[in-house]
Amino acid sequence: MAQFKEQRVGVLVDIQNLYYSARVLYKKKVNFGQLLKLGVGERKLIRAIAYGIKTLEGQEEKFFEALAKQGFEVKTKDLQIFPGGAKKGDWDVGIAVDAIKMSKSLDAIILVSGDGDYIPVVEYIQNTTGCRVEVMAFHESASGKLLEKVDDFIDISENKKKFLI
Repeated sequence: MAQFKEQRVGVLVDIQNLYYSARVLYKKKVNFGQLLKLGVGERKLIRAIAYGIKTLEGQEEKFFEALAKQGFEVKTKDLQIFPGGAKKGDWDVGIAVDAIKMSKSLDAIILVSGDGDYIPVVEYIQNTTGCRVEVMAFHESASGKLLEKVDDFIDISENKKKFLI
């Protein structure tokens, strides 16, 4: 679909989704700055948010600082560790809520994740606000049903040299 310079764009990045996809598929890391540039293109970036999980060791702090220098607002929450050792850390609900709130004042939301859990929020935004919803993800790990619903899809796998480190 067409992109226009006048379009106001928000970018929402599910760090864990992309990090693990890149690691499992290619044993590499993602160049988030390049993803932001390509996704937005010539349009007006209004807000870019990267959602991450903090571990007890805090090894990701420098990574979060680097994202902030590339133009991302970084939202973090602590990794949950349950009795028995199970761990949980995701931002699905937080990303969905932010996407709904932001969609009222944007022309396009770029969701940087291939997680099929976002299908209901994609449909809601498209049907209530008229805001475009685009996805950037690795085709191999993206939900086929999600890709059927979005207005545009950028396959990160098509340009690994540019998007992987």
